[in-house]
Amino acid sequence: MTAVILALVAGAVVGLALGALGGGGSVLAVPALIYLLGFTPTAATTASLIIVTATSLTALYAHARTGQVRWKAGAAFAAAGVLPAAAAGAAATHMPQAVLTLAFAATAVVSAVRMLRPAETARPGGGEVRPGKAAGAGAGLGALTGLLGVGGGFLVVPALVTVLAFEMEAAVGTSLLVITTNSLASLATRSGAAVSLDWAVIGPFIGAAILGAWDGKRMAAKVAGPRLQRVFAVVLLAVAAFMFVYAVT
Repeated sequence: MTAVILALVAGAVVGLALGALGGGGSVLAVPALIYLLGFTPTAATTASLIIVTATSLTALYAHARTGQVRWKAGAAFAAAGVLPAAAAGAAATHMPQAVLTLAFAATAVVSAVRMLRPAETARPGGGEVRPGKAAGAGAGLGALTGLLGVGGGFLVVPALVTVLAFEMEAAVGTSLLVITTNSLASLATRSGAAVSLDWAVIGPFIGAAILGAWDGKRMAAKVAGPRLQRVFAVVLLAVAAFMFVYAVT
């Protein structure tokens, strides 16, 4: 019963982050699964992909209803990451647990630093979209998703703003399409791996995350985005510090 309650609380936080910020929730999902719910790093990254896929689909639907998803550009960006996500997902099942933990902690630090920096804004009509740069960014984000089980929304959103010149609202909505596609590609390669998953915990986690995503979408309309990002960034830094200490001791 305690595990289910912890899963519900953690899932709600993950969903709120995905719904409000278009990403970042999965960076909390993995440490929650490892340190609160007793998953191994490999099982946690696989479970995180399942959770992120279900939650991102829900959040994607909510943003699509308000016209904040650019389907063609988002699909092209996501397509560049499908093969890297699949390859990295297969490689992750053979990596040492400590390496995965340290790599994830480093990713959490990068995520927090990006959230603490002032948001970059797109210049409508300004700058030229470079297909090669967009494809490279999409491939790199796909590899990150596959390897660490994170959606990569904290990197997708600024990439869509700076590389494809999206306004912030469209970047947040479209990032969910990219996250869902990359997560599904990685899961496809992990499906045959011998990873034990506790569905009695994952199920409630997903349910709470889906409900949280809807609340996060409503919260984003009421609370200033920069304030939400700063609070979330501080939490991520604390989680990363804990993971570093745990991995090296």
